[in-house]
Amino acid sequence: MYSYKINGGKPLKGDINISGSKNAVLGIIAAAMLIDGPCVLENVPDISDVRIMLNLCESLGAEIEYKDEHTVRIDPTKIKTHEAVSADVSRIRASYYLLGALLARSGKATLRLPGGCDFGQRPIDLHLKAFRAMGARSVGKTTNGIITLKADPLRGAKVFFDIVSVGATINVMLAATKAEGTTIITNAAKEPHIVDVANFLNAMGARIKGAGTDTIRIYGVPVLPGNFTYSIIPDQIEAGTYMIAAAVTDGDVTLHNLIPTHMEPLSAKMREMGYTIIEGDDTIRVFKEEDVEIEGTNFKTSPYPGFPTDLQPQAVVLLCKSTGISKMHENVWENRFQYVPELQRMGANINCIERVALVTGIKHFDPATVTATDLRAGAAMVCAALATEGTSYITGASKIDRGYEHIITKLRGVGADIERVEGIVNMNDYDT
Repeated sequence: MYSYKINGGKPLKGDINISGSKNAVLGIIAAAMLIDGPCVLENVPDISDVRIMLNLCESLGAEIEYKDEHTVRIDPTKIKTHEAVSADVSRIRASYYLLGALLARSGKATLRLPGGCDFGQRPIDLHLKAFRAMGARSVGKTTNGIITLKADPLRGAKVFFDIVSVGATINVMLAATKAEGTTIITNAAKEPHIVDVANFLNAMGARIKGAGTDTIRIYGVPVLPGNFTYSIIPDQIEAGTYMIAAAVTDGDVTLHNLIPTHMEPLSAKMREMGYTIIEGDDTIRVFKEEDVEIEGTNFKTSPYPGFPTDLQPQAVVLLCKSTGISKMHENVWENRFQYVPELQRMGANINCIERVALVTGIKHFDPATVTATDLRAGAAMVCAALATEGTSYITGASKIDRGYEHIITKLRGVGADIERVEGIVNMNDYDT
């Protein structure tokens, strides 16, 4: 167990390079399990979720070779099993993509139920309904958290999602890539990482059209030759987190290696609040002009191209540093405000009514010891601590490292005073 120690109150100034997308690379690694040759992935983020996913693939028989810190060669041709039941499966949510990948590869798949952040019910019923429509059936009952599916054969089908689901969209897309016939996904999710997974599969020999729209057509092919190098898109959520960190510290930061259009849901709101956002071809600069008062506003999370739920906790920190009363409507998950008591320990004035958080602006955060309740909530705690006059500690920091590559190094590079502290922190053990 380790924590982050942050001496706040220092404006962030300088440049930050954005890493490859966590959400994209996890889907792409799973997709690599169904191709019929090796591939090389570039711009792979060095984060714990990626390492766990690669270990899972290696346990299936895939050969994994790091060419350098951000380049990985994957050869799935030695896979001999359709079973992914190790404890690592339960450590990350994205492990469920192996259901679709192994079904496409072997016509059967056995998987331990996935893990991930706990902020509400996250069933995989949409995935299973779609797989059943494609001819897959459960073999026996789900026991000890393990499910087995078998399809003989897997066939294309018309799939309609009652609600927009990123995970189900990717999983069905994976399975359909090698299914017999055509699969049409209606009410599909449109996030950038879905497009990236589709682009990767197409580069490997798949026939997928419409990714990024609400209707995706997948024309099944028997073979995916592979033997291709593919670069992962930049991480939209990492970029948004650093945009907010720059803003709440009254800093001036330029982010590099991102796609500005992916950031528009956040950029538009930050401009509305009074921040200056300057976009380049693959850069965004964030700062506040002198004498500009930052005004509160209202956010509503929704599927892309709406405001992403994965930036909701960080955006609440941003609202805390504005004037007046703001609202954050969480329309994706029913329990994503569980981090609010931690921000309240830092002086935040937040009242939650079901899925709405009412945020009254404060002059400053107070230093405190707080807990990262999940990955993105932990990032929000980092933003708040950076804006605090004093020393704060964030316990459970390993959750943050699941999705942010070298966060300490990157923040130090723009002037933050942050370090990793081993053990569970007790404020009485430190001079503050």
